Amino acid sequence: MNIPFVSIGKQFEPLKEEFIQVFKEIGASGQYIMGEALEDFENEIANYCETKYALGLANGSDALFLALKAMNIGEGDEVITCPNSFIASAWVIESTKAKTVFVDCAEDYNIDVNKIEDAITSKTKAILPVHLTGRPAHMDEINNIAKKNGLRVLEDSAQAIGAKYKGKRVGGLGDAAGFSLHPLKNLGVIGDGGVFTTNDEHLYETVKKLRNHGLKNRDECELWGFNSRLDALQARIASIKLKHLDNWNNRFREIADIYRENLSDIVVTPIDLDHEEPVYHNFVIRVEAEIRDKLMDFMLSKGVETKIHYPIPIHLQECSKNLEYKAGDFPRTEAYAKEMISLPIYPELNDSEIDIVINTLKDFFNKI
Repeated sequence: MNIPFVSIGKQFEPLKEEFIQVFKEIGASGQYIMGEALEDFENEIANYCETKYALGLANGSDALFLALKAMNIGEGDEVITCPNSFIASAWVIESTKAKTVFVDCAEDYNIDVNKIEDAITSKTKAILPVHLTGRPAHMDEINNIAKKNGLRVLEDSAQAIGAKYKGKRVGGLGDAAGFSLHPLKNLGVIGDGGVFTTNDEHLYETVKKLRNHGLKNRDECELWGFNSRLDALQARIASIKLKHLDNWNNRFREIADIYRENLSDIVVTPIDLDHEEPVYHNFVIRVEAEIRDKLMDFMLSKGVETKIHYPIPIHLQECSKNLEYKAGDFPRTEAYAKEMISLPIYPELNDSEIDIVINTLKDFFNKI
């Protein structure tokens, strides 16, 4: 493989000595869960996301799930989201025993704000927009709809840490947000991890208890809770990486610009809008469905690995049968699932490797 889709190890090497040092520090401290390391990171990430509060959790899915629980969303309620996403955007809703209600995506792959109001019923309690591929959803419109209908807004920011919408970071644009620190994300730890952010003190205090068994102190349990805490070692690793995040995100955008400049005349590429600053966790192109798999096979044969995000929309997954959706219900999402290809994009990708990706893709079109 000349150019793998991801290459996590390349990011590890220049930071290795710092990681070893914090391993020694945390190991000697004996404070492996909760404690100063976690509190330091929570303060740093809240400051970075421009929110009053942040909490480190076991993973990004838990950040969304516990946010919904803190919003008292449960059986008999409905939450609106988009089927063009990773499965976690929906299972967190289903796990509260609320019902997932889907709305088709727009051209930017995010939820189509023009279709949200038609999906609202008397049971709707929240909207869960996904900042897919690192591009912010249209939050002004979403917040206006939510305010008009008395709904909560929970940002699925798993792929979008550092992205900006009208000058403001995602994570503080709704009532609360969940981020993933999975190793593949723009800010990833060495394992699983997640972050919850909010400006709402009540939500913060509730999730703070929920993540730690529902305890309000060592001996008193106020709520039936869960066990979802970011380990101290992972918190220190996240703190180290956070210092580099803006530079990494700038490189993501730089690579995206190079791809767009060289490929927009032969494939559909994403277009940055004036009010947004995406972070391009994925760079997704679209081609005709009839040639998509052939193009991916050709590029793989030349040593360039690509992926699809995501080949089966959530509403067509076997686990979604209870929602009673069918093929044809969300035509844009279903069409895009057959046309999308994600190209390699990560800060360690050098210019010559980017040229190979571009030239390999162009070679395919020259041959056909």
